[in-house]
Amino acid sequence: MNPSTSDAMPSRAELLARLETSDPWDVIIIGGGATGLGTAVDAASRGFRTLLIEGADFAKGTSSKATKLVHGGVRYLAQGNISLVREALHERGLLNRNAPHLAWPLGFVVPAYSLLDQPFYGVGLKVYDMLAGALNLAPSRWLSRDETLTHARTLAPEIKGKRLRGGVLYYDGQFDDARLAVSLMRTLFDQGGTAINYVRVTGLSRDAQGRVDGVQTEDAIDGARHAIRGKCIVNATGVWVDAVRRMDDPAAQTMVAPSQGVHLTLPRDFLPGDEAILVPKTDDGRVLFMVPWNGHTIVGTTDTARQDLPADPRPLPGEVEFILETAARYLTRKPTRADVTSVWAGLRPLVKATGEASTKSLSREHTILVSKSGLITVTGGKWTTYRKMAQDVVDTAIENQLLPQAACRSADLRLHGAPAPGARLAAPQGTPDSYYGTDLPALRALPGADRMLVKASGLTEAHVRYAARHELARTVEDVLARRNRALFLDAEAAQLAAPEVARLLAQELGHDAAWQQRTLADFEAVAATFRLPPA
Repeated sequence: MNPSTSDAMPSRAELLARLETSDPWDVIIIGGGATGLGTAVDAASRGFRTLLIEGADFAKGTSSKATKLVHGGVRYLAQGNISLVREALHERGLLNRNAPHLAWPLGFVVPAYSLLDQPFYGVGLKVYDMLAGALNLAPSRWLSRDETLTHARTLAPEIKGKRLRGGVLYYDGQFDDARLAVSLMRTLFDQGGTAINYVRVTGLSRDAQGRVDGVQTEDAIDGARHAIRGKCIVNATGVWVDAVRRMDDPAAQTMVAPSQGVHLTLPRDFLPGDEAILVPKTDDGRVLFMVPWNGHTIVGTTDTARQDLPADPRPLPGEVEFILETAARYLTRKPTRADVTSVWAGLRPLVKATGEASTKSLSREHTILVSKSGLITVTGGKWTTYRKMAQDVVDTAIENQLLPQAACRSADLRLHGAPAPGARLAAPQGTPDSYYGTDLPALRALPGADRMLVKASGLTEAHVRYAARHELARTVEDVLARRNRALFLDAEAAQLAAPEVARLLAQELGHDAAWQQRTLADFEAVAATFRLPPA
């Protein structure tokens, strides 16, 4: 099937009917985040009959709350983890090649305030270039003091009595995480697979030999229950994998240590140039990014251990102040709480290491476990390496004779909406409309293409209609948080647009006024987590 097709998606009734099939699926994937969607695309592209089930919306959790970077991990290079960096840089190059409408190169300025900083960073980033090989985005280079201030116009020339000596410019990738998730979902359908959101897995089934052979589900919208059989069941639920593992084995030990990352959105004038700023080592050893994104500036992140797993986490005490205070040290204009237009927190699924209490020391490499009953669990990793994680999961299923032999095809698979190699994008790279790629003409042909609803994110009436018809958007939150990024850019503007988004969705999906009130109330509860709490 042509991956640029913009035909309407199956209706929810049609998708639910597919769950009633008596034939077992080859692969059932639980979880619609980066890893689950990637695994589904990999499996379907190999010819396996594939079903993905998501209990909320695609990328509802961690996968829509990343730093928006496709990167090898400069921090891991400094730690000497060469194999992880090389793998991530290779995957970064593949994503930029296979999804140019969703990922693009971004320059980073690393300021040097001490005598040894510049040669240390400069040499390290040349190694970074070398590890990327033929897929390198652009070569790094040293910058003089004046060049550093030209590239990073808002960078403070002095901090704590240290004078800026120069810097290093290097390149990594930038992307839109939730839009990449939507493109993967569309790619899954292009490859003959099926995905459904708002269907919860409530249990696992077993065959006579005690092997996991299916899932029990409950429709989160109308409560309908289904028993679905599958030859290979994959648990790709991120920080929630342990809950699914305990459906298989109540005594399963905890394997994930969640770590919270927080980001703040600021107006664009805090970082008016085209490059980002990387502070490679803050006072407590964490990395701070200041990144231009969708006409705004995002600043983060923190790395704080959590014991609970909220669906919509809020910043913990001190996290916002840490980001603001650290950014203020490096910027000529000091950001305050009043400047923050949105704040979001995400939970990273770090693989638990026995005896290690600090999440900063835990692995971000992915881990795959196969239980005695055949349940495959995958967790860890990051967006950059989602494709390799997916390949490893399907290869593991084949090695364990849960699936027949079939070669991986995803390294050369262009994602839904990607133009043909060498063809131009329909909108400038990195702008909200560029994320639709070859589907953009179909979007612009819908009613309301010239009627703006949220200027901060470029949301029009046509975007809402397109989300309902082509992207399985079911709620106001789906549209304002993930099909469009209004909530992440300007929470107040998103809340003001919510009633009209609800009206349009109701018109597209055939809902009544009572449904509009319910979806608005649900959205208000989530939107409150994107507003700064009282100091």
